[in-house]
Amino acid sequence: MEDNIPTFAVDGAERFPAAISDDMEDVLAALGHLPVEQAGVRIHRIEALQMFLAADGSIGRIAASRLGVACRPVRAILFDKTSETNWSLAWHQDRTICVKRRVDVPGFGPWTMKSGMQHVAPPFKILARMVTLRVHLDDVPADNAPLIVALGSHTEWRVPISAYEEVVGRCETYVCLADAGDVWLYATPILHASEAASTPLRRRVLQLDYSADDLPGGLEWLGV
Repeated sequence: MEDNIPTFAVDGAERFPAAISDDMEDVLAALGHLPVEQAGVRIHRIEALQMFLAADGSIGRIAASRLGVACRPVRAILFDKTSETNWSLAWHQDRTICVKRRVDVPGFGPWTMKSGMQHVAPPFKILARMVTLRVHLDDVPADNAPLIVALGSHTEWRVPISAYEEVVGRCETYVCLADAGDVWLYATPILHASEAASTPLRRRVLQLDYSADDLPGGLEWLGV
């Protein structure tokens, strides 16, 4: 159901219309060398993106409005869904972060490598202080696989996988429609899902995690 327009303060999700419309061509150019039509391309060290991702940039200022100017992007993934790559995604929480190298610190684990980058599940309090931005590079109408979020589910803390459906059932679900240039902000631990597109069109989304925290014990964010 979608009775109300969600806000980040109340629901853990909020839409920022046309937030990067003026910078769209430059953002697309910065991403133009990446592989296309892949479920997810993990991004690191694209210099042309940095001015937009900084806390005073058109993208980064949205994260800074919630986390403060000390925040920085700590992970980026480009999703490129088309009729040939038309996947669905079950309800889940994002539970890993990307770091420069493995340092065994109590509370961090398990460890995984994704696209040659070191990932680890941190203590949940770190995730709870993070935000995620979805930068829409194409229109996302209802039939083009919009993200679905369970409003307020981020306040449930770490949800056991076996309890996902029960928690979603208690929350209002919201379909995050978007126009190209919009940015959706949500609390990183919010439960979310996506169906396969019923009318597949290209649906590119640049997803960015932001944090204002330093990591303990010699761990360092890989960054973007």
